[in-house]
Amino acid sequence: MFGLTRKNSPLLGIDISSTAIKLVELSRTLGSQATHFRVEHYAIEPLPANAVVEKKIAEPEAVGLCIRKALSKAGTKNKRVAIAVAGSAVITKVITLPANLTDAEMENQIQLEADQYIPYPLEEVNLDFNVIGPSQNSPELVDVLLAASRRENVDDRVSALDIAGLEAIVVDVEAYAMENACSLLQRGKPDERTTQITAVVDVGASTTTLHVLNKGQIIYTREQNFGGRQLKEEVQRRYSLTSEQATQQILDGDVAENYEIDVLNPFKEALAQQIGRALQFFYSGTTFNKVDQILLAGGPASIPRIDALVEDRLKIPTMVANPFDQMSLSPDIKSQQLMREAPAMMVAVGLALRGFD
Repeated sequence: MFGLTRKNSPLLGIDISSTAIKLVELSRTLGSQATHFRVEHYAIEPLPANAVVEKKIAEPEAVGLCIRKALSKAGTKNKRVAIAVAGSAVITKVITLPANLTDAEMENQIQLEADQYIPYPLEEVNLDFNVIGPSQNSPELVDVLLAASRRENVDDRVSALDIAGLEAIVVDVEAYAMENACSLLQRGKPDERTTQITAVVDVGASTTTLHVLNKGQIIYTREQNFGGRQLKEEVQRRYSLTSEQATQQILDGDVAENYEIDVLNPFKEALAQQIGRALQFFYSGTTFNKVDQILLAGGPASIPRIDALVEDRLKIPTMVANPFDQMSLSPDIKSQQLMREAPAMMVAVGLALRGFD
């Protein structure tokens, strides 16, 4: 059986988080029975403190320079990029339109009606739409997802890419990039994708985001003020380490003699409590009363056995998200290092996949 590589246009998926630039480039081979992805290049480059504050770029120059460093580290020559804005910076609304409209007619109609749904002057907004499918109300209508973000949220990211010599081809929403990456984890498991309700817990530096997926699509999102920074700052304080030393020693699991008992275990317990609390909000605000699985994403998801503790406390099957699980790797990539960082790369991978839409 021979795989056929079709010409496609790979994009660099670049996730600009509050603490780091996460970059990944994939290639795709289309075979007669399956689609196969390979990791060609990747890099993670730490950002200076306060370069990104509350998911907004405060220092485009510093972010652009870090993107340039990540490019150099990754060794890619690709200049075409997919980036994302935070869900909190985006307004989404599902509207219905006549099914017989062309794309151009639909765009004109949306421009005429957008001020009903967007609480900002339209000249200050980036607007996009995507046809979801036929409306349940009438076969003559289609449901259309309208997404809008203030222009500054997009422009800041585009400016940082310009400084790094890159071009933004796709500007996505973080939640949809996460949804895209999750679709990889369900490959080969069609039954699970259509029946399972999955809670994806993305643990960032200062924010933990719960996405609940039903039939592969996000139906609920909630952010809570809790993240890996609390663990790092406690390690710095207790053991008199710099930020860089604390980060590295946490990753290595080699901090101090009583670190696990005194610091790490309380952090794991606190994370499990935060997830439990977020799920209670989900249950109370929807018609659902359970989830079938928890996926842990983000840097702290790499902490050894954190999935086992969450599963034990919440009595829900829990696993660490690894978007590279079924991918092959370029010979230049260090497999062990990539797998350790995999949970933090979900959004970047979801963005890179947009090159193959």
